[in-house]
Amino acid sequence: MDKSKRLFVKSKQSFRRSLSPIQPGDRIDYKNMSLLYRLISQQGKILSRRVNRSTLKQQRLITIAIKQARILSLLPFVNLLPFVFVNKKKKKYEKSESITRTPTSVLKKKKK
Repeated sequence: MDKSKRLFVKSKQSFRRSLSPIQPGDRIDYKNMSLLYRLISQQGKILSRRVNRSTLKQQRLITIAIKQARILSLLPFVNLLPFVFVNKKKKKYEKSESITRTPTSVLKKKKK
């Protein structure tokens, strides 16, 4: 068989999808913090269905639960933890405070 004809042949190798982080007994609720922390990124964003490997119905419930937990201050809206380490490093050349300079003609007018 020619290589050009083999391009569209389906491979016989099967793939196995990894299991969802949501177990059958888990309740998707704003009080289930251990589950919610697994479903948000380090920045505090809600992970997509593709990343979570969840169904559409589960993703809707996850989104509602995370938003409720954020409103009740159980979860942060934005997680600043990754940026804290960046700010602690001292820069070699830091920008000094800017000095506002006024023209001499303005100063002469004020003295009169």
